[in-house]
Amino acid sequence: MKDNFLNYNNYVSVDCVVLGYNEVENKLQVLLIKQKGPEPNTAELFKPQYAIPGDLIKEEESLDEAAARILEDLVNVKGLFLEQFFTFGHPDRVKDPKDADWLSTRRKDPLARVITVAYLALVRIDQINPSAGYFAEQTTWRSIKKIPKLAFDHNTIVSKALDIIREHPEQHLVGRELLPNKFTLSQLQNLYEVIQNKELDKRNFRKSIKNNEYLITLDEKQKGVLHKPAQYYAFKKPKK
Repeated sequence: MKDNFLNYNNYVSVDCVVLGYNEVENKLQVLLIKQKGPEPNTAELFKPQYAIPGDLIKEEESLDEAAARILEDLVNVKGLFLEQFFTFGHPDRVKDPKDADWLSTRRKDPLARVITVAYLALVRIDQINPSAGYFAEQTTWRSIKKIPKLAFDHNTIVSKALDIIREHPEQHLVGRELLPNKFTLSQLQNLYEVIQNKELDKRNFRKSIKNNEYLITLDEKQKGVLHKPAQYYAFKKPKK
């Protein structure tokens, strides 16, 4: 263990869903870690799984501090904007037999009920460079369309995060986090289609999005393109 068991609250954890947008490939992906096995690792006793970054909270830290610390410890990423979005507390969420071996090396009471507070971060993949740390053996980006079976209830947590931004993407300002500072409506529609996992009618999308109170029209158009230059847009700066 990186820290003594006594430093942790064994009944409350934080899990972080980091969703990254690859604009070049037009893909939405989730950042996963591969669990590091006990040392020495007996392969026949331990089967590593993929998971979202998460850990128990420390007794002296707040939930927000725990979320930031977990991302720094596990994937070496700092400074992300993290939004708390849901709490998961099913009595059996950490009691699946597939998780027992790993938990026995990381928990004072591996069968104890753990309630987790989930956080969401939206990033442009080209702006962060995650690497494995603490009990992560490696990090990987996986398409939201091809997420493997994860540890614990992490598939449910990721699904809930996607449901939330799909229902009200404008409220979470996904474009501000996942697009350049200035963008075209085509870029914004591509992003929304990836998030919604469906094609959107161009005319209806543009009509509705132009009524968005967070969107402003820039006095600038594309340059050096072979087609008709598109208008650039931006998001209003958030109120402090």
